Amino acid sequence: MDFNRRQFLIRLGAGTLAAGAVAMLPAAAFADDKVDVTELLKPGPLGDMSLGDEKAPHTVVEYASLTCTHCKHFHDTTWKPFKEKYVDTGKVRFILRDFPLDPLATAGFMLAHAAPNNNFFPMVDLLFDQQDKWAFVDDPVSALQQLSKQVGFTQDTFELALKNQALLDAVNAVKDRGATTFGVNATPTFFVDGVKKPGALSLEDFDALLS
Repeated sequence: MDFNRRQFLIRLGAGTLAAGAVAMLPAAAFADDKVDVTELLKPGPLGDMSLGDEKAPHTVVEYASLTCTHCKHFHDTTWKPFKEKYVDTGKVRFILRDFPLDPLATAGFMLAHAAPNNNFFPMVDLLFDQQDKWAFVDDPVSALQQLSKQVGFTQDTFELALKNQALLDAVNAVKDRGATTFGVNATPTFFVDGVKKPGALSLEDFDALLS
């Protein structure tokens, strides 16, 4: 690549949260907050990355960071059964929004949005599945590049995605609006029909909320 790891992190660090600046807190630490659902469902500059029927009776929005171990825990333990029970059956429209906690998470989201053939969710799945192989290694740029090949990136398209200022600005805009407008200050944070629920919710938690 024509830019090294240090340059990469400096570049993506502009306007992003420093690692650890937003700590994960248990859901019990927050009182339930209800936000304006109409405002919440306004898409960001890249549109909303969603799964499920747009006319589903319930909507779940998740703000996540791809380097967050709590988000990975949700992905590993709850996401698949939740999707099968609620999203695939037309009961829930699910929206995933960018809330990167560090430059690497920002890079991951940029790659997911730029993934060939609209492979946003496959790229997100891959990055959570392989989180320990790119988020916590000495050379994350090379690790990301190797992983990105699995969803169709070439070296050129990989580098172009990470140099895309408009894409960086859009990812940060989603994060900033989540923080300033909806009070997101931890990941993962869910909004279930507009009710704020921070923490890696279990399937049983969703059962109680969506019943």
